[in-house]
Amino acid sequence: MRFQLLGPLSLADGPEAVVLQPSKPTILLAALLLRANSVVSADYLQRAVWGEEQPATAKAALQTCVLRLRRLFAKHGVTETSIEAVPGGYRITAEPHTLDLLGFRDQVRRAVLLSHDPEAELCELKDALSLWQGSLLANVRSDVLHRDEVPRLAEERLRSVERVCDLLLGLGRHGEALVELWTATRVYPGHERLHEQLIEALYRTGRQTQALAEYRRVKGFLLDELGVDPSPALQQLELAILRGEDLGPGGVRTPPSRPVASIARHTGGETRALEGPVAPAADPVPLPGTPAAGTAGPPLPDPAAAEPDPAVGAAREAGRIPAPGAVPAAPVPRSAAPAGASRAPEARSVPNFTGRETETAAMTARLTASAADADRHPPTILVSGAPGVGKSALAQHVAHLVRDAFPGGRAVVRATRPDGEARTAADLTAEAAEVLRPGADGARVLLVLDDVVQADQVRPLLPAVARAQGAVIVTSRMGLAGLVATHGGWVHRLSVFTAAESYALLVSVLGAERVEAEPDAARRLTGLCGHLPLALRILTARLLTRPALSLGDAVDWFGDDPLARLALPDAPGLSVTAVLDAALSRLDPRLSEVFHRAATGTGSTFTADDVPDTTEAVLERLADAGLLEDGPPGPYRIHELLRAHARRTDQERIRRTEKV
Repeated sequence: MRFQLLGPLSLADGPEAVVLQPSKPTILLAALLLRANSVVSADYLQRAVWGEEQPATAKAALQTCVLRLRRLFAKHGVTETSIEAVPGGYRITAEPHTLDLLGFRDQVRRAVLLSHDPEAELCELKDALSLWQGSLLANVRSDVLHRDEVPRLAEERLRSVERVCDLLLGLGRHGEALVELWTATRVYPGHERLHEQLIEALYRTGRQTQALAEYRRVKGFLLDELGVDPSPALQQLELAILRGEDLGPGGVRTPPSRPVASIARHTGGETRALEGPVAPAADPVPLPGTPAAGTAGPPLPDPAAAEPDPAVGAAREAGRIPAPGAVPAAPVPRSAAPAGASRAPEARSVPNFTGRETETAAMTARLTASAADADRHPPTILVSGAPGVGKSALAQHVAHLVRDAFPGGRAVVRATRPDGEARTAADLTAEAAEVLRPGADGARVLLVLDDVVQADQVRPLLPAVARAQGAVIVTSRMGLAGLVATHGGWVHRLSVFTAAESYALLVSVLGAERVEAEPDAARRLTGLCGHLPLALRILTARLLTRPALSLGDAVDWFGDDPLARLALPDAPGLSVTAVLDAALSRLDPRLSEVFHRAATGTGSTFTADDVPDTTEAVLERLADAGLLEDGPPGPYRIHELLRAHARRTDQERIRRTEKV
């Protein structure tokens, strides 16, 4: 058995791993493992578990936690690692093969001994860094450990990353260095040495313009955020690039005996001088869509492994996009709107965004990879799918992630009026005028056209986007195949969440303690929602406002009438019924009638032959509108909430007829 600290705290047996649930014994185990083979005082352990203000029973409770850990060890067959009670505290014994943190440090030490052989040193360091498996201690809820230990561990990793990039540059493997550096510089925007390496790698691969643009971006960040100028090394590198000088062969650098950079770091409202690279206040932000730090859910797919889009790999190889999990630096404010123009709202982060890893990775790759191709046709990305499937959330989430690639602005323009009526292209252009106004510095812009009804709303805007060197994300319930046929682009057709994604959303919003206390009930609730993101959001909002309601009782309550329960009392328009009503109201009455016949008179799957007086062409129009799933060559399906809504509508229609 092996303990894994370099990510969520877990127990691994070969390829199998068990992520420990957030609890006080889990905090205790993390505190002991972080100082493995050393005595950890009982006072420090109590502060780590209960915080600075400890209960009177903390000493006895600590002993209980130790007993629970020993039972956990016995349950999982942990025999090589033990917890000893020693005078003044406790000690846990571990070896490099039983604790990944010790294994990482052991490999780093071996790498130092191989400094005479750069290829061997590089290989050893890469193996060491491969032990890092995500957000540090994501399932360990301890302010003390996240304040005192996580930044220190992140610093250890950062020094190894910096050395890897030195080796890659020295060996002439500049493309590989770019991939590493693009990620690292976005996670650590104040680390000047990493930026120096990135600018050098760009210049050595023949990208002088991009290298200078990166220098200007870093200079602006340092001045705006920290109030300091770039280091002399960065300034000298910029001068060399401006002169077109040869940087020389770039032999492998000797690792410094101690950190040499001295920069400023903001902490709250004060600025402190620090020696060496800046460690973040917390671990690098986890992959887009995963539960926030401090929560734990079922493992989700790795977007890098599952990514089918070849543009993702190509863009990463070219160093134009960060790897999954990297977060761009702070956005550059947009310029003031021209007089009389309506200001379009800016894309913002989506709270508790969960799932959609593959789509997020592909869209981010497309949008950032096109930065070097401003003379091309503007990239258009279409996100389509059923009502309530999360199209707008995904678009805004991605727009927020790529904000650094679009310093000219990222505006969200709603393509429908509050009553659902489609707005004209002229209206949309007027609202988007600010963000589409070409900047004097050629700053790229991103436009999100939300809830588009027809392609003609989008086509007239594309030339203006091209002039502004921008990109467009279009969300629509419709397939908009005509737009793709005439103007190209990439399509992401969203379906409902998987069971794992639904469960992870509950964990992210409600917290792991509440969900993991009743995991079966949580899964039944996600099933009642049909894994529809809108329904899950409404469900979690209702449960947050009723913290004393158990999930088991909620299953019975929601199960009585899911459609009635999936509504918010203070926001009548934010309900599954209201959204489905609005979607059906856009249909031609004849299509609406066919939909009701299919929803109320067929089984879970059906073909055109199963629906009286209809054809496959008609059903295809319903599928294009997001109301049917799948289709030829296989059968069609209707989401269960849509089917329930159609049945209720028919019942109400019958009751009204009987009253008349």
